[in-house]
Order: sequence, then C-alpha cells, then structure tokens
Amino acid sequence: MQQRNEPARAGYSPPRRSLYARVLDLALRPEASVVVVALVLVVYFEASTSNFLTDANLQTLSQFVAAPVILACGEIMLLICREIDLSVGQVFALAPFVMEKAYNIGIPVIGAMGVALIVCALIGLVIGLITIRLSVPSFITTLGMFFLITGITLTISRGFPADTPGGAGLTAVLGGWGYAEFLWSLVIVAIMHVVLRHTRWGLHTIATGGGAIAAAEAGININRIKIGNFMLTSTLGGFCGILEAFRIGSTDPLAGGSNIMFLGVASGVIGGTAIAGGAGTIIGGLVGGIVLGILQDGFTLLGINAFMFDIIIGAAILLAMVANIQLARWRGMRVE
Repeated sequence: MQQRNEPARAGYSPPRRSLYARVLDLALRPEASVVVVALVLVVYFEASTSNFLTDANLQTLSQFVAAPVILACGEIMLLICREIDLSVGQVFALAPFVMEKAYNIGIPVIGAMGVALIVCALIGLVIGLITIRLSVPSFITTLGMFFLITGITLTISRGFPADTPGGAGLTAVLGGWGYAEFLWSLVIVAIMHVVLRHTRWGLHTIATGGGAIAAAEAGININRIKIGNFMLTSTLGGFCGILEAFRIGSTDPLAGGSNIMFLGVASGVIGGTAIAGGAGTIIGGLVGGIVLGILQDGFTLLGINAFMFDIIIGAAILLAMVANIQLARWRGMRVE
C-alpha cells in the first residue's frame, strides 16, 4: 500500500533510465537503421563524386525527395489503418489542371488552388465511401479510380501540357525557388507528425490499424477515421502536384502516375511503416524519402543505368520489411 501511494509523496520522482537503455531504445526504432543507411550513402556518393554536396546538386536532391515525402505522409496514415491509395499519383496529375481551369474562368490563383484541393478532397471522400460503405477493398477501389482519374485528366487537358498561372513571387514560394518544395515537405511532415503522435485523430488511426473490432468497442468511429485519411491522402497528393507545377512552370497530363505513388508508399515502408497496419511514423517516411532521393540522385551523378534504381527500391523494401519484423521481435523480447 505504501508503494502504491509513493508516487503521490512530495519530492518523489520515478527512477531515471540508464543512458544505455535510452540509446538502445533509439537504436531499435524502425527508422534508426534507415538513418544510418542514409548517412552511409551520403559518405559513399560524396567520396565517389565531388559534385554530390554542392549547392546545385543539393537543390536537385531536395526536389527528388520532396514529392515522395509529401505523398508518404498521407499513405502512412492509410497504411497504419490497413488501407492504401493507388490513385494518389493521378490526383497529383489532375490537381494542377483543375487549378488552371478555375483560373481561366476568372478565379484568382489562390482561390483556384483552393478549388483544386477541394476537388481532391472530394475524390478521397468518394474513395472512402466506396471502400467503407460498400465494403470494396481499397486496393480495388483506388485501382479503378486510378484509371478513371487518368481518363479525366487526359480529357480536360486534351493531352496537352498547360502553363502554371501565378506571378513570380507566388511561384517562388510554391516551388520556383530551389528548396521551396522541400521546405513545404518539412512543414507537412512536422504537422503530420504532431497529428499522428499527439492528437486524438492520430491515436485513433493507430488504434484502428491495431485492431478495428477493439477500436470500435472502445467507441472509436473507425469508418470516419478511414474516410478522413482517404480525403487527407488525396488532398496531399493534389497539393504536391500543384507544388510540382509551380516548380516546373507547366503541367504535363502524364505526370505523376504509378511511379510517384509507389515512391511515396516505398518511403513510408522503408521508414518503418508496417504494411499489416497499427504502426508507423511520419519521421520514418521523411527518412525513407531521403534515402530514395539520395539513391536516385547519386545514380544519376555516377551515370548508372536508371533501371538499377527500380532494382534497388525493390531490394530496399524487402530488406526494410525483414529488418522491421526483426526489430519488432527484439523490442518484444525486451518488454518481456
């Protein structure tokens, strides 16, 4: 009885954990090994070519990293609650054309962006309602939506690129400046990290992925959580496409697609997000995206065949899954 009441006594503080225990906990985090890989790659490519850490190349690297990281923020939320969105790459391509059409009918650029993001959110809502209300697997729902949105994008664009509206100042802020898109990705990562780890929405997302029945019995509206995360993913995909349009200065109807979507998913998976649901970190998605960007940029500098990049991505995903499963076992053994 004395021990139970001891924490309430004045001046009591729980025993501090040893430095070794804290370091070991950090080392066993899913994203820790990926950070080490990123550092090794930086050292390797800098030693292989003197151009890797130059300002010009770092700007290029930041552009390789930004888009997959932004998409990963949404995909991680879905993967945690055991869903996936295969159509977000086409939402990425559609959003700039919606913005351009809205601007052409007289809506200011910022308002046109808002219209495009609303359309993206509605696409996510439709995906969520079909998946949840009609019990269609999200893989099938979003695969169908992938082709549907592709057709819509090609129809409204007539297959031709479109110039991105906006003045020089707005363009620089939204992607024209070398590091602008990467800074936007860091802002989104910071916001989504807080949402996932420190808000009720994030905790309910993790609980939904950990066990939908138990979460529902605890009073969590799992349908609302999943639909909301579909809307979030589509909105982030559209915003990312708009940033890319401002960076490049024009929009290609064939931009995005499955490649950018899979890079987003791969960033999350390599960063420690469990495909089985219930676990994942936004910071891990950032680190995973940085690793993929370093590989892509480093291979380009060294003149290595682009096909090798796909081989490396496949191997990295497999190794990440094996490593994450093993780390989970070790963490379980330490808890026991």
